[in-house]
Amino acid sequence: MPAVPCLTAADLAGRLDWLVVAEAIAAGHRGPPPAVGDLFVTRGADTLQARAAWVEGLGGAVKSFTVMPDNPARGLPSVQGALVLYDAGTGAVEAVIDSALVTRWKTAADSLLGARLLAPGDARRLLILAAGEVAGSLVEAYRAGFPGIAVTIWSRSPASAEALAAATGAAIAADLPGAVAEADIVATATTARAPVLRGDWLRPGQHLDLIGAHRADMREADDAALRRSRIFVDSRAGAGHIGEIADPLARGVIGEADILGDLHDLVAGRAGRRDASEITLFKNAGGAHLDLMVGRAILSAWRG
Repeated sequence: MPAVPCLTAADLAGRLDWLVVAEAIAAGHRGPPPAVGDLFVTRGADTLQARAAWVEGLGGAVKSFTVMPDNPARGLPSVQGALVLYDAGTGAVEAVIDSALVTRWKTAADSLLGARLLAPGDARRLLILAAGEVAGSLVEAYRAGFPGIAVTIWSRSPASAEALAAATGAAIAADLPGAVAEADIVATATTARAPVLRGDWLRPGQHLDLIGAHRADMREADDAALRRSRIFVDSRAGAGHIGEIADPLARGVIGEADILGDLHDLVAGRAGRRDASEITLFKNAGGAHLDLMVGRAILSAWRG
């Protein structure tokens, strides 16, 4: 039996492409829905989580990872883990991939795909609310998918915004409401528990890409933003437990019928932007099925 490759970012340097990875996610949604499952274990503030998915034709994947908030003080990442890919026909292990590599490409490519399906075709101005690692990958992904787009960064930490702007050549937003109003696409990748994006700042024709909220107690956009938008998600099951969607649903701000489609619907053309004046909202919730699709793209790129 051949040795199972264990792949890290160094093994894929220069081999991956944002448009190729976004297309891998699109292709994975042209088939039947995935089978998915989660395991969640805690030890005080520490978490061990495993997410599994099976997609017909793509095989299976399990991404297991730890979240340990005290690790940065030890000089270690707070999130560490690995994705195991399984052959579609035999169930044999095909590869083990560093979860940080998978997550980096999955998160931004998911948002890029959503924007290419929903954002106005003439989008020229992107505002990113965040200045961390995800924000950096969003700059790369959006520039690949929307050539020539002007990027502006806003962060609650001015020093972080300045550092990312210097590294990427982006501009810095001093006035958040004004920057939101000027943008064609607004992407949020914060760790906010309370909304940082207000609906009364929005104007017709924009696209909102909401990424940061990943728990039931997190929100990035307020109720007014959801009410003003036509809402789409990458996965109904994945988004349904996140505060961005679950909280306004529970309070009757929006109803289930206001979730107009997921990536299966968007890729198939059953849902999407209807005209240039509406505001579209895409909730990037992630999920094991996306890890599998991106893991396949990574393994294919490594094999050449």
